[in-house]
Amino acid sequence: MGASVAELITERFEAMPPGERRAAQILIANYPLTGLKTVADFSQQAGVSSPTILRFVSRLGFQNYPEFQAALQDELAEQLQSPASRADAPLMPDADGTSSVIAATLANIGETFRHIPPKQIEDIVALMTDRRASIYLIGGRFTDPLARYTAAHLTIVRPGVFHLAGQESNWRDRLIDMSKRDVLIVFDIRRYQDSLLRFAEKAHQRGVKIVLITDQWLSPISRFAKHVITGRTGVPSPWDSSAALMVVAETLISEVTRALDADGAKRIRDMEDLR
Repeated sequence: MGASVAELITERFEAMPPGERRAAQILIANYPLTGLKTVADFSQQAGVSSPTILRFVSRLGFQNYPEFQAALQDELAEQLQSPASRADAPLMPDADGTSSVIAATLANIGETFRHIPPKQIEDIVALMTDRRASIYLIGGRFTDPLARYTAAHLTIVRPGVFHLAGQESNWRDRLIDMSKRDVLIVFDIRRYQDSLLRFAEKAHQRGVKIVLITDQWLSPISRFAKHVITGRTGVPSPWDSSAALMVVAETLISEVTRALDADGAKRIRDMEDLR
């Protein structure tokens, strides 16, 4: 599978002039539906001219607007797939004996990081190492183990890290403690969880900075996120793979540990002494 439109936007955003950036932000905020509107409607919603929309589409590598829309329509169809609709996916071994799932998973990891600008990782790490901020992590039915895993590591190198587990009412109770200084890291892949969307919206209203780690089809939480990382999850299986998202999480853990340097090392030593 080629790059999604969201991946292309992330990859090329820094090179865009202000008008095209505005178009990109509006599209990501209501992905992919804004891009399925007419050029005139898209331009009106973004507050830019129709030629700016067409230049934006061209910068993403599309020959024309219909080609751009066709790509979004294909993504929407894939986004709406359920495990039942993928139940007949072949699991044939490759020529070297490697199963197609393993090959696809390795390719997912490579493609994921090919589309993540290093500056985006730097900016997210800067948020996560702000000593004034608390970090909250949460995930959906299949992605919450990633949130718990990340939180368990971050707790070792810095204070103020909280994994939001249990029922939705428990999450809402934590909102009272969340402020503009804080960071909420959300893991959400298709089929996106409505409870996570509601919670992220409430956190956004309180000024919390949201980092969304999602798939290439983009969780609707993207409309509230300060940073969005898209990881490849599709494999020839009824089930999506979270392997690339795990590597994203481990990259953030590693970079946060490196950035905290002496403070993180001292905290680890003190924790070991207490044990």
